[in-house]
Amino acid sequence: MAWSTRELAELAGTTVNTIRHYHRLGLLDEPSRRYNGYKKYGVPELVCLLRIRRLAELGVPLARIAEVGAGGDSAPDALRQVDAELQARIERLEKARANIAAILRERAPADVPPGFESVASRLSEADSSIIHIYTRLYDEDALADLRDMVEADPEDTSVIDTLPADADEETRQRLAEQLAPTLAKHLAAYPWLSDPAGRLSQSEQVTQQTFVAAVTELYNKAQLDVLYRASLLAQQHLRGT
Repeated sequence: MAWSTRELAELAGTTVNTIRHYHRLGLLDEPSRRYNGYKKYGVPELVCLLRIRRLAELGVPLARIAEVGAGGDSAPDALRQVDAELQARIERLEKARANIAAILRERAPADVPPGFESVASRLSEADSSIIHIYTRLYDEDALADLRDMVEADPEDTSVIDTLPADADEETRQRLAEQLAPTLAKHLAAYPWLSDPAGRLSQSEQVTQQTFVAAVTELYNKAQLDVLYRASLLAQQHLRGT
């Protein structure tokens, strides 16, 4: 019995391009050819192709199929590595499904920062953007604390959302005084906010540089001024002055 490349591909449940790719990698030997130059595959090539497909279905990388298929001493270790990689992939997929379920349950935007689905409606565009950046700067515990802060004070987090860059002095001071008690409460409840070194997932230098770049880009001058004033007032409150 002899098959063409197309017939072999159909029989093995794969594609002509896949077979050609296996040839290029040296996984499947080139068969003999008919008198007209077309390839002529037989049972040995079919069996080899099916063995390759079996290992590929198990998740064995193509680069290691020859090694694993040979059944040498390294084959079990290679399979254990594949199994560990599959487990990690499963965990990533399960986490993605959990995130999707939370997004649908909370009717949150699909691009909401992970873990913030329940408070997505309370986040301004700038707040959501900076939390996305925080996910690369802080550890999971710190991010959980940030979410709790938003949940605890939904109104206070939005007082400067629409503040124009040319806001007057009186407005800035009023908003700073409005924000200060909440900020003082958070600083007292979460001491790491004043000294975040133990909660960083990046170096202090990278975190500082990224934070400064982010806030100056995402918030206008008036908003930054209010946040600065509120921070000073909160520190005074904590010191009892």
